[in-house]
Amino acid sequence: MQQSSTHITVRTQGKRLYDITPQVTDWVADTGLQSGLLTLYIQHTSASILVNENYDSDVLVDMEAFFARLVPEGDPLFIHTAEGPDDMPAHVRSALTQTSISIPILDGAVALGTWQGIFLYEHRRMSHTRKVLLHAIGE
Repeated sequence: MQQSSTHITVRTQGKRLYDITPQVTDWVADTGLQSGLLTLYIQHTSASILVNENYDSDVLVDMEAFFARLVPEGDPLFIHTAEGPDDMPAHVRSALTQTSISIPILDGAVALGTWQGIFLYEHRRMSHTRKVLLHAIGE
């Protein structure tokens, strides 16, 4: 049994899904693990990590449109606006999605489905530098 860990840094340019699949899959291949479990964890409260379709980019646009309607900026319900009108909606979006995911490693590769990709989902309008921790365990 062996373990390996690293982090990737993603510079975001506003609200949207950022495909981090290549960085993740390349790192897993470099670990030499043939079988195991990959865990990804984002160290932020206004961004999230998720698996979604990576074939049709309209899916990513539709996801953002849905969340904009579900958790709108400027909702009078929110009193936490310390960093602007997108602050509390970003925290709600993060709570509704995921801060960590686990994906099997099979035959030396991340076991994603045919149309699946791994995305950092930025919930803030301004640019940010986001950190995603990667941890793999297996053999």
